[in-house]
Amino acid sequence: WTTVASALLGLSQLLLVTHANRALGIPDTVFTFGDDLVLTVLGQLAFMPLLVLAASLCPPGVEGTLFALLMSTFNAGGIVGRELGAGLTALLGVSSSAAAGGATDFSNLFTLVLLCNLASLLPLLALGFLDEAPTGGAGGA
Repeated sequence: WTTVASALLGLSQLLLVTHANRALGIPDTVFTFGDDLVLTVLGQLAFMPLLVLAASLCPPGVEGTLFALLMSTFNAGGIVGRELGAGLTALLGVSSSAAAGGATDFSNLFTLVLLCNLASLLPLLALGFLDEAPTGGAGGA
């Protein structure tokens, strides 16, 4: 559920893109700080069930290796996500400086933010491929 909540809260960035936050009386800096803080905390909370599941399924003696593997996978996913986001940004023609080879263009920023937030729901499609975890006391750590 944290993934869905995170996606919904991520859509709040559209308020910043459309400047609707100003109509609500929230300055851009305050809105951005609060939004970033909430999404970061929620992201950490979303990661906790994965760590608990990994700890319950992990054989004794390889806890460190499994944690390193999880963190490597998590970091690799972050790198791939950033690169795909950069590619989508270029594809939609969103640019923030003339140094990028053209004028500043935020005309497709709403579409970019919407697509990026909705893409965060794509991993939910893979939930059916997971086996159910044993509920007994088997496992390490």
